[in-house]
Amino acid sequence: MTADIVDIETFRERAHGRALIGLDLGTKTIGIAIADPLWTVASPRETIRRTKFGQDAIRLVELIDETRSGGLILGLPLNMNGSEGPRAQSTRTFARNLAQKIDIPICFWDERLSTVAVTRTLIEADASRKKRAQVVDMLAASFIMQGALERLRGMS
Repeated sequence: MTADIVDIETFRERAHGRALIGLDLGTKTIGIAIADPLWTVASPRETIRRTKFGQDAIRLVELIDETRSGGLILGLPLNMNGSEGPRAQSTRTFARNLAQKIDIPICFWDERLSTVAVTRTLIEADASRKKRAQVVDMLAASFIMQGALERLRGMS
């Protein structure tokens, strides 16, 4: 069982008509969002505290099975100038390792400013610092996923 890491066009062909999972991969947590099979809306699902890769992968495989997901969108933390730094390389390594444990396609999506945008929205909503810390990662995953869904729906 090995997944392919693919471009957005290939991803659309392979995952069409199935639920999707979106990930915001942080150093301490992984924010998770789910998109419905019609790809209309991304919903925050949960945040998992990162431990060892094997344990993180077990939970992600469970979620893929539970939701019958057909693809995984992984936020790629590019630098503001579009280049890739250490965090992007770490994300690519995570994807390669996860691809060995799943059989659905993986696609990267530019996540620049996703956490900033979500945090700003939470501050404007007067959410406490504690509440923001609890939800920011899964909301960032939802923000990343929603951007990818808009692109996927716009493709013909």
